Amino acid sequence: QVQLVESGGGLVQAGGSLRLSCAASGRTLSNYAMGWFRQAPGKEREFVATINRSGGTVHGASVKGRFTISRDNAKNTVYLQMNSLKPEDTAVYYCAADPYGLGALYVSAYDYWGQGTQVTVSS
Repeated sequence: QVQLVESGGGLVQAGGSLRLSCAASGRTLSNYAMGWFRQAPGKEREFVATINRSGGTVHGASVKGRFTISRDNAKNTVYLQMNSLKPEDTAVYYCAADPYGLGALYVSAYDYWGQGTQVTVSS
């Protein structure tokens, strides 16, 4: 089993930055792909970014150039650096782990999920 705990969310003004962290316990994450997803009220969960076990990354079109996913295997932690935040980035952000390590863009590929952290961007 893998337990994931997100942190770093909060309230920020448009144009500001936040860094989300996802700390894992129970298993070493180095062989897992890790993803960030978000869900706004009344909307489906949306892909944000993923990093595979080799360190390759993919970012969603709506965040490309503004958000960066990274991982520190020594700390068993994944990060999401979010810059130039917009009100439309407001959502609950979830960290997820994919045991196959490939870094998929869809929800069903991920077996383990954190509880989420709220990000609110004011205009």
